[in-house]
Amino acid sequence: MEGLLSNLIDPAILFFFLGLLIAAVRSNLEIPAAIQKFFSLYLLMAIGLKGGSSLAQTGFTTELGMVVLAAILLALVIPAYGYGILRRKYGRYDAAAIAATYGSVSAVTFIAANSYLAAQQIPFDGFMTVALVVMESPAIVMAVYLAARARQAESRTANNAPTMSMKDVLHEAFTDGAHLLLLGSMLVGYLSGETGAAIMKPFTGDIFKGILAFFLLEMGLLVARRLRESKSLSKFAVLFALIFPLVNAGLGLGIAMLFQLSLGNSILLMTLAASGSYIVVPAVIRYAIPEANPSLYFAMTLGITFPMNIVLGIPFYNYLARQFIGGM
Repeated sequence: MEGLLSNLIDPAILFFFLGLLIAAVRSNLEIPAAIQKFFSLYLLMAIGLKGGSSLAQTGFTTELGMVVLAAILLALVIPAYGYGILRRKYGRYDAAAIAATYGSVSAVTFIAANSYLAAQQIPFDGFMTVALVVMESPAIVMAVYLAARARQAESRTANNAPTMSMKDVLHEAFTDGAHLLLLGSMLVGYLSGETGAAIMKPFTGDIFKGILAFFLLEMGLLVARRLRESKSLSKFAVLFALIFPLVNAGLGLGIAMLFQLSLGNSILLMTLAASGSYIVVPAVIRYAIPEANPSLYFAMTLGITFPMNIVLGIPFYNYLARQFIGGM
C-alpha cells in the first residue's frame, strides 16, 4: 500500500513503537505527567495556529463551508448509528458511552495525519482544523441525552454515583480547556495572519515534529498498558474497535466525494471520522454517565483503535481516497 512503509519508518511513528516496546518489557521509564500534558497542549496550540493562519490566507471559501457541513453530518450520524449497533450487545449506558467516544474525534490522530500528508507531499488546507473543532462536542451531548432517556425510562438515577446536570454537561463539553485552547489558537492564527505565522514558525514548525515524536513515545507507553486491559474485552468489542472506524472512514469518504473535497482534505475527514476520543470524552462521560464502564470504552478507543489508525489506518485512508477521488 502506497505510503505505508514511509509511515512505518517515520521517526514519530517509530517512537510510538519504541514506547510500546519499552512498556512491553516492563521498563520503569515514566514521562512526568506535567511534561506529557504540556506536549499535548503544545500540539493543540500549534495545529490551531496553523489552521487559523491558513484560514486567514484562504478566507471563508465554499470548500470550507462544505467541510463544516460534512463534519456536522458525521458528528451526528456516527454516534447515532453506533449506538444502535452497540445496543445489541450492551446496556443503554455502555452503548451511549462507547458511541460518544467514537462519535467524537482524536486530536492526536488528526495531527499524525497532518504529519503523514506533509511527508507524502499531499496538499491539504489548514482550515480542516475547523472540522476537528466542530466534531469535538456533539457526540457528548447526544450520549448524555440517550443516558438521560434511559434513566427516565427506568425511573431511577445512578446508584449514589456522582452525576452531572445537563447544564453542567453542556458547559463541560463546550468549555473543556483543550477544546478552548484549540479554538482560541485558531482565532489567534486567523487574526495575526501571515505575519503571525512567520513570527511563530520556529514554535509551530521547527520543533513540531520533535515534540510530536516525544508525545507519541508517551502514547506508546500508555497504549501498551491499555492493551493489557483489552485482553479482557469480548470478541465483539475488539471487532467493533477495529471495524467500526473503517466503516466510518468509508462514510467520510462518501461525504467527501459528494461535496467534492480535495484529496488531502478528504483523507483528513476520513481520519477524523475513523478516530475516537480518549481524552476529552472519557473525562466528561465518566461523570455524566457514571453507570457506564470506563475501562470498556477507554480500552477500546486507546488500546485498539488509536494504534490501528496511527500505524495502518491513515495510509489505508490515503489509498482509498486515491482510488475513488484520484490523486497526484
